[in-house]
Amino acid sequence: MPERTANIIHSGDIKKLSIIIPVYNEVENIAEVIARVSAVDVGLQKEIIVVDDGSEDGTVQVLKEIKGKSSSSEIVTVHFSMLNSGKGFAIRIGLKYATGEIVIIQDADLEYDPEDFPAIIGPILKGEADVVYGSRFLGKSRPEGMAFANWLANRILTWTAIILYRKRITDEATCYKAFRRDIIENIELTCQRFEFCPEVTSKVLKKGARLVEVPIHYRGRTTREGKKITWWDGFVAIWTLLKYRFRK
Repeated sequence: MPERTANIIHSGDIKKLSIIIPVYNEVENIAEVIARVSAVDVGLQKEIIVVDDGSEDGTVQVLKEIKGKSSSSEIVTVHFSMLNSGKGFAIRIGLKYATGEIVIIQDADLEYDPEDFPAIIGPILKGEADVVYGSRFLGKSRPEGMAFANWLANRILTWTAIILYRKRITDEATCYKAFRRDIIENIELTCQRFEFCPEVTSKVLKKGARLVEVPIHYRGRTTREGKKITWWDGFVAIWTLLKYRFRK
């Protein structure tokens, strides 16, 4: 039987949204991503936690300049790693700094639109969910700009999760995942790279968390434009879903 989650928090107890942005070699996009995240109104205080994962293309300098010029208290943390350890590792670092009652993951590219934040955190604010996934597939069969190989990998991963965990979802691998912090901070994560998604999906479902999905906007980019996930990450994701179905 799934574990029971912690007591439901009331919307009046939610004061802050923590946005974790793992970034690696996104010199052309990171400033705009931060600007968009800063601009969106979510009706809560925001803290933006940027974790640079060993960038070598000038991203670090851009982040230092943004931090130096910003008078906003929203950008509370810019953590720099010397080595490129992976997206999952960067998210785990970001979670250590998060103080908001809700935590959301934001990629450092322009595939996802922060204007979707209010819709994503809405079910948590209403007490209807513990975890919310922003689905690229609700209301559409194939998201804009998504290559066929990526579409197929996403379909395989999602159906693997449905079969193993008996939870009807449409987008297991979406970047936009929002959590009540008391849920995510009580899950032990070991991920290094893109296996963050299947690991956290496995563990929140086994924990009995209430997971719902909402539709989001999405525009995929190509490898030439900087997309970093590979076919090997798809195999690792399937293995991760299988592994955590049968162990903690």
